[in-house]
Parts: sequence; C-alpha cells; structure tokens
Amino acid sequence: MKKNKPKYRQIIDAAVVVIAENGYHQAQVSKIAKQASVADGTIYLYFKNKDDILISLFREKMGDFVAKIREAVAGKSTAAEKLLVLVENHFKILSEDPHLAVVTQLEVRQSIKELRLQINAVIKDYLLLIDDVLKEGVRTGEFKGSLNILLARQMIFGTMDETVTTWVMNDQKYDLKSLASEVGDMLLNGFSAR
Repeated sequence: MKKNKPKYRQIIDAAVVVIAENGYHQAQVSKIAKQASVADGTIYLYFKNKDDILISLFREKMGDFVAKIREAVAGKSTAAEKLLVLVENHFKILSEDPHLAVVTQLEVRQSIKELRLQINAVIKDYLLLIDDVLKEGVRTGEFKGSLNILLARQMIFGTMDETVTTWVMNDQKYDLKSLASEVGDMLLNGFSAR
C-alpha cells in the first residue's frame, strides 16, 4: 500500500537524482531525504534501508520503462516495426532521464551480488518482451525459422545496453535518440551489402 502514496514516488525520484549525482555508495539516506523534501525518518516508513531504496527504484522505474515500451510496441503490426520501436523507445526514455540512465547503466552494476540478482529479476519482463517480438517474427516468417531466440535477445539487449552505457560514459554529449534507426537497421539487417 505504501507504493501508492505520493511520498513513496517522491523518495524514488529523489533517489534517482542523488544516486546519479553522488554514486550509490556515497548516496546517503539523509541526502535522499533532503532531495525528496522529507524528514530522514520518513524514508524508513517506506524502505528498510538504502539497498531497499535501490531495488525499489529499479523495480518502479523499470516497470514504468517496460510498460511504456510495451505500449509503443503494441501499436505496430510487424515484428520488424516492433523491434525498431523498441530500440527507439529504449534510447528515448533513457535520454530524456539522464539521471536514470546513470543509475541503470553504472550504479546498479556496482551494487553487491545479492542486489544485482534481485535487479536481474526485474529485467526479466523486458527480456521476455524482446523474446515475444522475436518469436512473432519467426512465426510470421519475417525472421528466419532457425533464429536462436536467446542469442538474438542477448545481441539486441546487449547492443542497446552498451550503446546507452557509452553515451553515459561520454557525459551524454551527443543525441542518443539519433542512433536508434541505425542500431535498429544493424540489428535487423546486419552488415551485409545485399
């Protein structure tokens, strides 16, 4: 029930900013409380500790992220269109929230193994969405019947993930969204000249 309260979202949004600007290990709960304009003790009404904030942040933000991409993909009729829209929206959402991009691409990866395992469970919904697009493409004949779905999914997610990480590491100096069509084309057509 706490998740439906405004302060819960306020704290999550504040945590994204504080963790992005200070790093996870330097992001003190008191800084998150200050950014959220709540008392330090209020944080503990919603979260057990800082690890719980990070997991909740990732769960909430990735849930929203996947829902937005799922909605964008639903309006397309072919698997190829769905894949392109998936890439475009992946880049668009993260480029429009640079703090979230820093948290998802850098800070989450520096967390302890136990946290990463919980975060991987959250990413599973996104990976299943990619699988669905690939399976549809195989079923309709858009993609080859022998397509290794798992490997194709790893290539798609890995390519998008690395592209965003590189953008973050370069201080977001260029337009990430402008790379979407080229990345989508490479994923769909490879490097072949045919």
